[in-house]
Amino acid sequence: MTTTTTIPTTFGAALRRLYLTRFVVALVWAALVLTTATAAGPWLTTLLVVYPLVDAAAVLWQVRVTPGTARSTVAERVNVVVSVAVAVALGVASTQSLGAALAVWGVWAIGAGVPQLVAAVRNRRTGGQVAQMLSGGLSVVVGGAFLAQGLQGTETIAGTAGYAALGGIFFLVSALRLGRVLREKES
Repeated sequence: MTTTTTIPTTFGAALRRLYLTRFVVALVWAALVLTTATAAGPWLTTLLVVYPLVDAAAVLWQVRVTPGTARSTVAERVNVVVSVAVAVALGVASTQSLGAALAVWGVWAIGAGVPQLVAAVRNRRTGGQVAQMLSGGLSVVVGGAFLAQGLQGTETIAGTAGYAALGGIFFLVSALRLGRVLREKES
C-alpha cells in the first residue's frame, strides 16, 4: 500500500515567502555586482562573500521550517556547509584575482546546484519545484563554465550577476507556482 504525504499549507506559504525574498535579494545583488564586476577591491569582495552566506542562511531557515523530522536534510546541510566554505574562499580568492574568484564561484555553483536539485526533487509535493530542479541543474552546468573561465584568467566576474539574476527568476517562478498551489488547496 502506498501513502502520499502532503506538506502542510503553512510550509508552502513559508517557502513561497522565502522564494520571493531570494528573488529580490538576487536582483539587488546582481545590480550591485554589475557596478564593480571588473574592479577588484573591498566592495566586490564583500559582495562576493555575502551572496553565499545569504544562500546558507536561507537554506538553514528552510530546514528549520520543514515539517516533520522523518525527512533527511542531508542535501540541504551539505549546501550550507559548501556555501559557508565558499564565502571564506571567495574572500581570499577575490583579493588574488578576479579569475580566482570566478573559479571558486564555479566550484560553489556546482557544489550548491547538486543539493538544490536533490532538495527540489524531494520537495516536489509542495508544488513549484520544477523551477528549482532546473535551477539546480543549470547551476552545475554554468558552474563548470565559470570554473573554466576562472582557470583561464578572466578579468571580469560579471557573469555571476547574470547567474544570480537567473537564479532569482527561478525563485520567482517557484513562488508564483506555490501561490497557485496554495490557492487551489484553499478552494
